[in-house]
Amino acid sequence: MASALHNAAISTITFGDQYSISRCLFPSLSTLPVRSMQKRNHVELNKMVVVVKAKNKGDLDDIEVDVSLSHRVNAVKPSKTMAISDHATALSQAGVPVIRLAAGEPDFDTPAVIAQAGMNAIRDGYTRYTPNAGTLELRQAICHKLKEENGITYTPDEIVVSNGAKQSVVQAVLAVCSPGDEVIIPGPFYVSYPEMARLADANPVIIPTHISNNFLLDPKLLEANLTERSRLLILCSPSNPTGSVYSKKLLEAIAQIVAKHPRLLVLSDEIYEHIIYAPATHTSFASLTGMWDRTLTVNGFSKTFAMTGWRLGYIAGPRHFVAACGKIQSQFTSGASSISQKAGVAALGLGYAGGEAVSTMVKAFKERRDFLVESFSKMDGVKISEPQGAFYLFIDFSSYYGREAEGFGLIENSDSLCRYLLDKGLVAVVPGSAFGDDSCIRISYAESLTVLKTAVERIKKALIPLSFV
Repeated sequence: MASALHNAAISTITFGDQYSISRCLFPSLSTLPVRSMQKRNHVELNKMVVVVKAKNKGDLDDIEVDVSLSHRVNAVKPSKTMAISDHATALSQAGVPVIRLAAGEPDFDTPAVIAQAGMNAIRDGYTRYTPNAGTLELRQAICHKLKEENGITYTPDEIVVSNGAKQSVVQAVLAVCSPGDEVIIPGPFYVSYPEMARLADANPVIIPTHISNNFLLDPKLLEANLTERSRLLILCSPSNPTGSVYSKKLLEAIAQIVAKHPRLLVLSDEIYEHIIYAPATHTSFASLTGMWDRTLTVNGFSKTFAMTGWRLGYIAGPRHFVAACGKIQSQFTSGASSISQKAGVAALGLGYAGGEAVSTMVKAFKERRDFLVESFSKMDGVKISEPQGAFYLFIDFSSYYGREAEGFGLIENSDSLCRYLLDKGLVAVVPGSAFGDDSCIRISYAESLTVLKTAVERIKKALIPLSFV
């Protein structure tokens, strides 16, 4: 007990004249008997103890504070991509020359026309609340875009604009899923999908895909995993983390299976739709025969228009479902930023698929992809599926597992390999375990070609000692 207390980190917050809160984090709380802590009016949960004490004796006895968290929050795992990105950023700010290839964020500036629209909105005083579902101007522009580019028709009241596509996705899950429902997710998956399902008290059902099939969902495997509890199928094309693109033929095969299940809806995450490399083409699931009525289409501005910090996304779908999403948003955040919405209108005004500004970015992404695919394909023990869209490589490095690194220890899995590459190579990448496939790591090529070349050399150098083990 005394030893544990000696190693504990204690911080105290004082408020008012009467009370203070002490927060005590123990390196190994398991060594402390819970019974003895309860006798001292401690409350223990998740390795944290909080005690509220009156400063002046006699004012109040010690007050126990319930620091328990909701079962929903306890069920949710923190995002590894955010954790690694934050850690790499902290190292960089401390002067460590880390190359950050973890975050899914374009390195390009927001196109000037879009940025200017945002600045004009500020100068013109367009800084007040907008309607909860988004401005009519932006929703009309989104309807036009979806009809012209995606072949799907909506009216403005079938659109809800949110603070990023991630908010659109989680609101959709909350809107349509009930406790015990199943959310079908092909793996590898975007890290947040299963946690969103858990927030809705639904059960994520992961259907694995394989690198040999370019990480694409097998329709037969989908059919085998559907039950009467299956409520939502989430598809992401182009995919994060794999860069895979679903062909129209494959989507039609999936649609035929979906059509057999009246309760099954589809959430089509199309945030990377315009970051795609020929000959691959994008197909919106809602455009397929019989799928409009059961599809919720999510898109946004972060990736295509390099607007990650503007936080602007949207959902389109049947009025009944979209209105439910709007109801949730009205009690959570209300409408998206008025300034960002003006910028969004300008973005959709750049022309088909974002015009020249976007095509220039996509050309650069393709050049980077080609370089990385060629570089890693030459490395021993590495398996790779060439991505057809987005800006990620999902590479199988599992042949390096089980090897010992001097001064580091055993490379057991994708987590330890990524820690090793950060430690020895000063390159931050994301373990595949975050996406449901521990055999791989995800590398974002949303960085300049010069930076990527340096990163490849660092990774090669770091792996040399493992190659001789």
